[in-house]
Amino acid sequence: MSEEVLFQLKGVSKSFVKGKEEISIFDDLDMTINRGEFLAIMGPSGSGKTTLLNMLGGVDQPTGGEIWFNGERIDRFKESQLTRWRAHNIGFIFQFYNLMPMLNAARNVELPLLLTNLSKAQRRANVETALTLVGLNDRAKHMPSEMSGGQQQRVAIARAIVSDPQLILCDEPTGDLDRKTADEILEMLQLLNQDHGKTIVMVTHDPAAASYAKKTVHLDKGKFVQREVAA
Repeated sequence: MSEEVLFQLKGVSKSFVKGKEEISIFDDLDMTINRGEFLAIMGPSGSGKTTLLNMLGGVDQPTGGEIWFNGERIDRFKESQLTRWRAHNIGFIFQFYNLMPMLNAARNVELPLLLTNLSKAQRRANVETALTLVGLNDRAKHMPSEMSGGQQQRVAIARAIVSDPQLILCDEPTGDLDRKTADEILEMLQLLNQDHGKTIVMVTHDPAAASYAKKTVHLDKGKFVQREVAA
C-alpha cells in the first residue's frame, strides 16, 4: 500500500470561548495520515477526539495552523467549497447511525449523492452497488425502524461509501452494538480498507475495536501521548 500522504495537520490549534474563558482543545498539533491507512484514535472523554475528526471532515475549522488534504489546504476553503469537497472525498459513519427515519434504506444511502452532479440513473446504480457491498440490497426498501442496529449501521456504511470517497471517518461506529455485531461491522471496515483501498480514521473508546486498525494513536488533553501499531 502506498505511503503517499493524504492528510496533514501542521501546528493546528483549536479553542472556543465559554463565558469569559477561552478553552484550548489543541495547541500546535501535528498529524499525518497516509493513503490506505486504517487509523484508530483513542483517548478519554474530553481529549479532543471528536473535534479532531470534525476538523478532518471539514465540519470544524481550526483556530490556527494548516490542514492539507491531497495537496490542497482545506482550512482556507469557503463553506461552499467545503460542502463540495466533503461530498466527493469524505464518508461519515456515526455511533447512532444518523439515518433519516422517514426514508427507506436506499433513499438514506442516496443522500450524499444529491450534492453531486450524478444523474438519477447513476445515483440509483451507485446506491445498489453500495448496498450490495454491505450485504443489504434485499433491504433497500425497508425503513430504519424495520432493521436491527447492525443492519442500520450497514446502511450507514453504504451511505458513507456511495460516493466512493477517499477517506472514511468513523465516530464510535460500534458503540451502540453488541460484541458480535460490532465485530461484523469492524470486519467490514477492514475489508473496505484492505480490498477497496479506503483510508479510514476511527475514534473509539474500545480497545477491541482499535485492534482492527493498522495503527492506534492515543490522544489526551489535545496531544498525542502514545503511539503504537495495533496487534
